[in-house]
Amino acid sequence: MFLEISKAEYLGDYRIRLWFNNGEVRIVDLANSLHGEAFRPLHDLDYFKQFSIRFNTIEWENGADFAPEYLYEIGAIA
Repeated sequence: MFLEISKAEYLGDYRIRLWFNNGEVRIVDLANSLHGEAFRPLHDLDYFKQFSIRFNTIEWENGADFAPEYLYEIGAIA
């Protein structure tokens, strides 16, 4: 089964609650994952909050995204 994110909810700081297509819900903290030029705008929390679900994962307007497998791996079970 390919992991996909079906729902996402901003929680605060750099934390997001994610619902996966395997029925699991995980909370990810991306504070330590925002490395590189594409993720620089996400350091601004107002910008960070403005993600959407696109192509089975969360994505920001500038095209920054994370693989759903990575998000699942670093997520804590909610």
